[in-house]
Amino acid sequence: MEKSEKHIQVWEEFLSIIKENIDEQKYKTWFAPIKPVSLVDSTLTIEVPSAFCMEFIEGTYLNLIKMILKRVIGPDAKLVYTFKPVRKSPSVEVPASTGITPNNKSVSVNTFHSSDAPSAFVFPGLQKIKINPRLNPAYSFENLIQGDCNRMGVAAGQSISMSPGRTPFNPLFLFGGSGLGKTHIAQAIGLDVKEQHPDLVVLYVTGNEFKTQYMDAAGVRNKVTDFLAYYMKIDVLIVDDIQDLVGQGSQAAFFSIFNYLHQNGKQLIFTSDRAPADLQNFEERLLSRFKWGLSVELTKPDYTTRLEMLRSRCFREGVKIDDKVLQYLAGKIKSNFRELEGALISLIAHATLNRQEDSIELVEKITGNLVSDEPQEFTVDRVVDVVCDYFNLSKEMLVATSRKRNIVQARQIAMYLSRNLVANISLSAIGAQLGGKDHATVLYACNTVVDLMSTDRSFKQYVSDIEKILLQAR
Repeated sequence: MEKSEKHIQVWEEFLSIIKENIDEQKYKTWFAPIKPVSLVDSTLTIEVPSAFCMEFIEGTYLNLIKMILKRVIGPDAKLVYTFKPVRKSPSVEVPASTGITPNNKSVSVNTFHSSDAPSAFVFPGLQKIKINPRLNPAYSFENLIQGDCNRMGVAAGQSISMSPGRTPFNPLFLFGGSGLGKTHIAQAIGLDVKEQHPDLVVLYVTGNEFKTQYMDAAGVRNKVTDFLAYYMKIDVLIVDDIQDLVGQGSQAAFFSIFNYLHQNGKQLIFTSDRAPADLQNFEERLLSRFKWGLSVELTKPDYTTRLEMLRSRCFREGVKIDDKVLQYLAGKIKSNFRELEGALISLIAHATLNRQEDSIELVEKITGNLVSDEPQEFTVDRVVDVVCDYFNLSKEMLVATSRKRNIVQARQIAMYLSRNLVANISLSAIGAQLGGKDHATVLYACNTVVDLMSTDRSFKQYVSDIEKILLQAR
């Protein structure tokens, strides 16, 4: 075979091997459409249908691909992807992933109690351990679109990255609804810290994982001390979804870790689906510490930010989609970044894998499968209007300081339904719109409604009737 066709021979050999190692249908979907382009020295260039295809095969088969390439080309084998955008424009070349993610230096952890059973993290006699930072390189500041919804959080995060533990933003508490970018900002801070301060030890963990780790440590005799020693080695601790950190033992352990790290100038970053004041089943001493630094609420992205995010993601994927289609998509899905990004990926997949032209019709079909026509959003004012109409009260009577039983219960129902139906609103915000009440009053009202619904059939019917009216009107 001629030298110019060497890449074809190599690719055919690659396909013959990978075909034996994966499902036939997956082979036809992901590898059969790929074409070999060139082989220069040990670098093989292949043409894939899209960046989406590239990301999928790398995320699923990267280790297998590397192994086979070394077998058919040699130990120095490298892979380069090229793909054409959905619409005609120059091809885009992307090198295969190196799999490089941020690493921490090894740290020494003392084990204070020896036993035959290992601790949750360290083994008796082991002096140095490697702490995996658990950071995803995709969650960088470069890949984050800024808008009014997240600008303060990003600014605070970038300030922390320059001087972790030495800014007033310690701890940084990011809160807001699902899919608004809390995890992205928190991880971006960790990635930026590792870039600017490589010697610092960074760790990302979820509240539920911390709780599970503590329970594992507590189940082994004398190993809670090792657990604490492990976490006290961290320079930048990121705890995602901290609202899941429930349990007296795990909170007591976290309290000790928080105090030690904060007093020693270490950086703490938390994310939650609600404000510190609205967290339930947390010790008051922990809640007070969450408020020491800066609390930032992330809100829903506006249209301009949503559109910019779509354009940015298309650029990263190496695809070009009609801007009118992106504008339609940005106007259709308003809830959060996650749903918007999911719809875009579905659009790219249909347009590339199924060879469908991107169009308003296609995006209508995709968004129809992902979300129904978005109904009118609930507001506290809307809830109050329905409650007042149901009980034949004026709004002024409802929000006044009257202690009449019927008015108090109507006000409590309004607070309860606002909390359950109004998206991304804190207890403090509900109280502010219902007569200037504080979050504790709103929380008490919600708990009272739950208790009354379980014991008073008529009261439960009131709440059910009002909720049905609200949902039907929506």
